[in-house]
Amino acid sequence: MPLTSINDMMQAAVRQGYAVGYFESWNFESLSGVIDAAEQSRSPIIIGFNGEFLSASDRIAAEQLEWYGALGKAAAEAANVPVGFIFNECPVDEWVRRAVTAGFNLVMPVPFEGESGTDHAKRVRSIVEVAHAHGVAVEAELGTLPFGTEHDGEITSPQGAAEFVAASGADLLAISAGNVHVLLQGRRALDLERIAAIRQAVDVPLVLHGGTGISDDSLREAVALGVAKVNYGTVLKQRYLAAVRGALNTSEANPHRLLGMGGAEDVMVAGRQAVYEATLEKMELLGCMGKAN
Repeated sequence: MPLTSINDMMQAAVRQGYAVGYFESWNFESLSGVIDAAEQSRSPIIIGFNGEFLSASDRIAAEQLEWYGALGKAAAEAANVPVGFIFNECPVDEWVRRAVTAGFNLVMPVPFEGESGTDHAKRVRSIVEVAHAHGVAVEAELGTLPFGTEHDGEITSPQGAAEFVAASGADLLAISAGNVHVLLQGRRALDLERIAAIRQAVDVPLVLHGGTGISDDSLREAVALGVAKVNYGTVLKQRYLAAVRGALNTSEANPHRLLGMGGAEDVMVAGRQAVYEATLEKMELLGCMGKAN
């Protein structure tokens, strides 16, 4: 089916009391595993790729954004559940603007280091004008998530959130309320009182990045408070790598059995299955299973 409107997807989630998961992909197998899980569980889903990673100047080989856009759009249109498609967390505005016409229906610019909230709102507003002209939604963030255990981050202010949304015109707001980027071990509780206060202050759907590191009970309560989108990436790559490493622990010498034949020895199948299973686990927490129209 065609890409599902992000605004329609978010409104349905808020109205029915569940959250839609964004499950980040990095290759064909991870993308396939995510959509396998969505179809099996009849769940709406957001697929996509990491804009910061793809646009980085120090990549050994330059990436073709339009290839990723075409792949994701084709996958979404072939799926039998509602699918949105995001170009996530990109600090390079040129790439964000290209993503608007490359097949994505949700884009997310991120602040420059040291950029004020006012200046970032102006940048987001300029992207919103371009994106909306093409029927593409924009997610923005206010506040800074801790990265692992490296720094404390900056919690989102309810009043600041209201001012930022009004100034930027963003369709979704990612917030910092105890969630952590790339938390490799353990999980933490959210500041639920702050989430409730932000929910009262703004009229756009709220997003939590760093879903891997959020405790189950805390996440369920956040969804009940109106969080409409939760992002997952770290846990998918952890499971994928563990499965591939396990699949490579073999004496099989035929490279075709290990790559591309699709049988029990195929490491690509192992990675796809691992992402599928991890995605299903997180979907159950979000309450989105069976919500596909």
